[in-house]
Amino acid sequence: MSRPVIRSNRRGQRRGWIWPVVIGLACTLTWSSPAGAGPSGTGLKGAIDKILADARMDGAAASVVIADAATGERLYQRDGAGRLMPASNTKLATSVAAMALLGPDYRYRTDVLSTGRRLGSTLLGDLYLRGSGDPTTLAKDYDRLAADLAASGVTRVTGRLVADDTRFDALRLGRSWAADDESSYYSAQISPLTVAPDTDYDSGAVVVEALPGAAPGDKPRVKVTPPTDYVRLDISGTTVPSGQPDTLAVERQHGTNTISVSGNIPVGASATKEWVAVWEPTGYAAAVFSDALAEHGVRIAGSPRLGRPTPPGAKLLASHSSMPLRELLLPFMKLSNNMHAEALTKTIGYESAGRGTWAAGLAAIESYMKQEGVRTSTIRQFDGSGLTRMNLFPAEQLATLLLSVRDAPWYPDWYASLPQACNPDRAIGGTLRSRMCATPAALNARGKTGSLTGASALSGYVTDTGGRELVYSVVLNNYLASSVKSIEDAIVVTLASSRTGEDAITAVPPRAPRSAEPATDLECSWRKPLAC
Repeated sequence: MSRPVIRSNRRGQRRGWIWPVVIGLACTLTWSSPAGAGPSGTGLKGAIDKILADARMDGAAASVVIADAATGERLYQRDGAGRLMPASNTKLATSVAAMALLGPDYRYRTDVLSTGRRLGSTLLGDLYLRGSGDPTTLAKDYDRLAADLAASGVTRVTGRLVADDTRFDALRLGRSWAADDESSYYSAQISPLTVAPDTDYDSGAVVVEALPGAAPGDKPRVKVTPPTDYVRLDISGTTVPSGQPDTLAVERQHGTNTISVSGNIPVGASATKEWVAVWEPTGYAAAVFSDALAEHGVRIAGSPRLGRPTPPGAKLLASHSSMPLRELLLPFMKLSNNMHAEALTKTIGYESAGRGTWAAGLAAIESYMKQEGVRTSTIRQFDGSGLTRMNLFPAEQLATLLLSVRDAPWYPDWYASLPQACNPDRAIGGTLRSRMCATPAALNARGKTGSLTGASALSGYVTDTGGRELVYSVVLNNYLASSVKSIEDAIVVTLASSRTGEDAITAVPPRAPRSAEPATDLECSWRKPLAC
């Protein structure tokens, strides 16, 4: 595939678990100076300070910045320069850099090629499957490639199937990703050849569904999607009488593609469904494509070879193109898809420097952010998704980025990719679909969520009752509470409830923590099959 021209967006001088917020008694505070100065009990400063005084933030750290979107004037700052873990707010940097450097029309290609010659229906030589990094390729896309090859008259390949994943380097996992997330689909390995099992495009994973057997003592019935022998099932679980505890667990064994199904599942119980990351996604893609070739009557010798480059001059036999980036942004940002972020980071590296590596991609992202006025010397970024706890971003620099991109030609498409508060449509509301409902922020606020253990963030845009658009960035770290999402929500709802030019605003207190509240150490969209 020819390499697109890298476009810079530099412009001239610029001006877990989640519940809806429950609004309690409000207190009226006087709007102070625009910068939030003045007595701590008055104005916007008093309102936000009161929210951040919640007991759940005792001993914790907060970096909060609120700005007028049109002028850039900072209306509130609380340790705006503080470097905290942004979790998935890291995707703000990755996504805007992808739009600016790759372009909204950028598409991935997956190609089938050969250097061999045809002899009737026989292709003499090897068949190459070359990936460019598409994280949205489905089993049906590989099936279409196989069907296209068969339709050209090929029924036999004398050589082997070679999976060319050389567009990216061989590093599959990001720096300091948690070891206990290895089999979790949201921490899957990164390869330019991979398979997504569903239209959430959870690349590098399979879906394992286990149902109870017909009677106690039977093994559970287990199905894998897409159907593939690339993973092996080790079923030691047992069906137990109805009413007994359901303890069935599904997990891939370290360093293998053996998926263990263990524990008990009662008769009549609903299915246990898990999204499981595979080991070595290049082999997964090759296996799915090999099965598709067989289904379409194309015989090929031997097992696939992995990691070999396609020879120069190879003839293109079939090709699949992904959706354009402007569409790929929707599942990426709405559902906080980590694998999309990392594929895009390495793609940026390849297209900008000819190296599909994290180092090259992150260098290009940093360079782009610097052009947008972000003080990159105050940031540390080691991946594209925010899975690593080594990332550090001040709220001030996230706010600067949000302000800067508003005049980009691709901004409307990017803005539409941000989750929208209380929109019940999962494809629009995303990770905010259940938050800030029955408030002025509902169907108003847009923002990117972030969740790791002890780290939570929400940054985006909201319009107040006077029609003024505000930019906000709230990054909270080092808390011990199970959830601080309602503190973030209370800040955004307070902004949405305020009115430009009035002397008073209404501060919405955070919802009180509930007993047995699940910890928000994961984005709500990662808690499959539960929905946000």
